[in-house]
Amino acid sequence: MDSTSINWEALDALVSDFAKSEKLVEDDDSAFTTSPSPSSSYSPSSISSSSYHSRLIIRQIRQSLEAGHIDAAIGLLRSHAPFILDDHRLLFRLQKQRFIELLRRGTAEDRDSAINCLRNALAPCALDAYPEAYEEFKHVLLAFIYDKEDQSSPVATEWSERRRFDIAGLVSTVLRAYLHAYDPVFSMTLRYLISIHKGFCFRQGISSPISDLTHRLLLEERDAPAAPQESLFEAPPFDEVDIQALAHAVELTRQGAVDSLRFSKGDLFQAFQNELCRMRFDVTMLDELVREYCVYRGIVDSGFATSDVSGVQSLSKSLKVDQPVIGHSPSRDCSHEVDYGASKHSDGEISVSNDNLGGSPGKSSDVTSMQGMDIEMRYVCEPSSNNEDCSTSGSHQPDKLRVSQRRPSAPAERSKRKRWMGRQDDLDFTSGISCNEMSKDSKQLSTTDLVSNTYSSREHQASECLSLGINSLDDKYEILLGMKELASKGMAAEVVEEVNSMDPNFFVQNPVLLFQLKQVEFLKLVSSGDHSSALKVACSHLGPLAASDPALLKPLKETLLALLQPSEDALGKGLPLHALATSLQVAIGRRLGIDEPQLMKIMRATIHTHNEWFKLQMCKDHFESLLKIDSLKEVNTPSLAAAAASKSNADSCSNGSSQVTVSSSTRMVEDGSSLTQVSSRDVVCDENAILKVMEFLALPRADAIHLLAQYNGNAETVIQQIFA
Repeated sequence: MDSTSINWEALDALVSDFAKSEKLVEDDDSAFTTSPSPSSSYSPSSISSSSYHSRLIIRQIRQSLEAGHIDAAIGLLRSHAPFILDDHRLLFRLQKQRFIELLRRGTAEDRDSAINCLRNALAPCALDAYPEAYEEFKHVLLAFIYDKEDQSSPVATEWSERRRFDIAGLVSTVLRAYLHAYDPVFSMTLRYLISIHKGFCFRQGISSPISDLTHRLLLEERDAPAAPQESLFEAPPFDEVDIQALAHAVELTRQGAVDSLRFSKGDLFQAFQNELCRMRFDVTMLDELVREYCVYRGIVDSGFATSDVSGVQSLSKSLKVDQPVIGHSPSRDCSHEVDYGASKHSDGEISVSNDNLGGSPGKSSDVTSMQGMDIEMRYVCEPSSNNEDCSTSGSHQPDKLRVSQRRPSAPAERSKRKRWMGRQDDLDFTSGISCNEMSKDSKQLSTTDLVSNTYSSREHQASECLSLGINSLDDKYEILLGMKELASKGMAAEVVEEVNSMDPNFFVQNPVLLFQLKQVEFLKLVSSGDHSSALKVACSHLGPLAASDPALLKPLKETLLALLQPSEDALGKGLPLHALATSLQVAIGRRLGIDEPQLMKIMRATIHTHNEWFKLQMCKDHFESLLKIDSLKEVNTPSLAAAAASKSNADSCSNGSSQVTVSSSTRMVEDGSSLTQVSSRDVVCDENAILKVMEFLALPRADAIHLLAQYNGNAETVIQQIFA
């Protein structure tokens, strides 16, 4: 499988689950408001997830603490998670911060309240919180003497507002673990992939093509780790495989990994989730990335126009074309006119009535009165030629052509899309709490602009892209989704016809896509038993295309093998339609001035580096199935389309999302194997030796293997040489 191939349908499912779990979309199905995500029940093979309500409460508690509203946060904890306050270590930190916030207010009344806090809350907690608590209690009393503006005072750190965020992160970490209120799978998967991507690029000394996005999306700071209970300090030793897997997956020290496993009582997968969720996302930017992707993929309505418009399955049905265009089969009449209630005017225009397009009978179809629901396309070209042969070379353009067509609404299709609601963080019991509104608003502006500028920039791309007279961005998205829908259903001939109607030069510039579409058309004809028409398609299109591109010769040969064993599922085995539909959508989108979503670029780059990273590690990812990364890689591209798909991916990556590549001559160790072979040196490394070097020298797996290869796989020799 090509390293940059991604199962976009699997990503659609993950993103949709994320949007529903976070209530970012309006959903009339009550099941989504009460049922957890597909991985809600915790087990070693599935990710646990609490309800949206629990995650929302945690966010509100975090915001209260970050704003310095300690009393409000403690009130929320008493109402929703009272067991947290039973931990005197946490309670002491909360009361100490409460004392500081009361003094910070500066009034005489608040100063009296701070003294009461000392006597009735902080001092009692200091006696049994933890060994250092009483010393910290005496130290914080200096806040009475030293002003909060004095940066050189011995209590400057206690006065620092940074303490608010530290305690907020710690409380959030503990709440997530105890409530099993983990973020949706997609959110954790994206954290993990970006973290690996950053680490890979840093270690290999290469620049990331998505660094402008990842640096803003995944923040550097993490929430504070939760400390295990004292009763767990003497926990039985954990498997070194688990310790090293956790440490290197989320960039912990070995002791940090051990502490995390202690806190989760030895559960590797729960510890992994705890650590992943400590990584901080810019939530505003994440929501914008998700919205952009959902609009592009047809998961939510675009919201760019108020009119109810739909796809373009009938876009070229009323076209009058006087010259063959690329992709039309010779058996088809290239000069055709289909009557959909159309009346031809003297100037050659075709006015399409909505009577036969799902509109109300008897109503006029005045094209000038239906702005936003009409599509006009004009082409001016050379006089036509009636020559037809099997060649697909050269560009053919129709005579002057204008189409005015009212696109029918498709309630069944658009009803599947949800309405974007945005994040709703306001609860009645916290509606009056201020949460650093000015600083948050300014942050939202900067992060939202990064993604929102994509929409405006797409409008400016019109000068570089095909001008089709389609001014509405909503119309452009409907065209994309209509084409994607046709291709995903295997309606290849219809797709070719629609695309040629819009842009006769499209397949001149995208011959691989034409080859793949003609593969689908060929296989459909074979499946139906029409071998004669199938051979005409192969002669007219597949053959000439393969002749002009040697990389397509092998796929062509394997496509023709379908003639020997025709079956009804030949199409399903022949080409992944959803992958083809996505490739077509991206290519047509660029011609319309709509680039692929930023999230697609992020996923393409991070999946690639995930593959490369574990090639270097020479092992499989322990958490790949847990985070559904294996599903994202399950493209199952068959051999007959492999070359075409590879070229298509390369073309897709050339536009701002090029992939970093690192050659590797290693072989990944299979499940159950205890040996790792370094092919370049023919050295077989025992798994225990690898773990020993990783543990004693605190090295990544790849570095440990590299050292072992130099010393014939002997761990003791490696360690002796390092410390010699």
